[in-house]
Amino acid sequence: MNIENKTVLISGANRGIGRALMDEALRRGAKRVYAGSRTEQRHDDERVTFVKLDITDEWDVQKAAATVENLDILINNAGIFMPDDLGDNDIINRHLAVNFFGPLRVTQAFLPALLRSKGAIINNLSLSALVPVASTPAYSISKAAAHNLMQAFRALLSARGVAVHSCFTGPVDTDMTRGFEVPKSPPGLVATGIFDGFERGEEDIFPDPYSERIADGWRTGVIKALEQEFAAYVPPVAEMAQDCCHH
Repeated sequence: MNIENKTVLISGANRGIGRALMDEALRRGAKRVYAGSRTEQRHDDERVTFVKLDITDEWDVQKAAATVENLDILINNAGIFMPDDLGDNDIINRHLAVNFFGPLRVTQAFLPALLRSKGAIINNLSLSALVPVASTPAYSISKAAAHNLMQAFRALLSARGVAVHSCFTGPVDTDMTRGFEVPKSPPGLVATGIFDGFERGEEDIFPDPYSERIADGWRTGVIKALEQEFAAYVPPVAEMAQDCCHH
């Protein structure tokens, strides 16, 4: 699948990687881009439609799903990132609310449209979904949970024609990472890497120079092999059709 002539929805499209993904989708000839954001946005390109989308708000998500009739590609990008030391449960819960339950809620809501279009889901995760970063463990935990969630969706949806892609992004130069003194990739480079990997059909995308170093080892590694082995234990499609979208 490629981006040209496709209808795309991006959560968290107002800044950072989300904004860069929106611009890159337009550059690649997307037919329509729904820009999900908690606040009203403007864009010069007439192909962009703003959608109010707080991914922690069930009403917002259901309303957005009712607004968007046709969808080819859902990009779960919205997220939060705060340093912590696992000493404050509120911070852990907040990360899970946004970075795990948010993509779950959004994916469930837009799944009927994606099943109709035999579309795709792209998840902007993080390398810390694979290994925690000691200075941001709550963030890492939430991304690890989202990674596991999307592996489950991938297994459940593969027989029904919806592809699930996850992006393991390294440090990116955005508002969220200001103050972290590590080598960072610009958002535009990451957005290009995400769509390049998607258009190549990569299930697991390593979109920047920092993350790309582990791509080959990951794809030939024991965890990927185990994911493919466990994907065989999928319930029959008829049962799943009733259960998968139920929430």
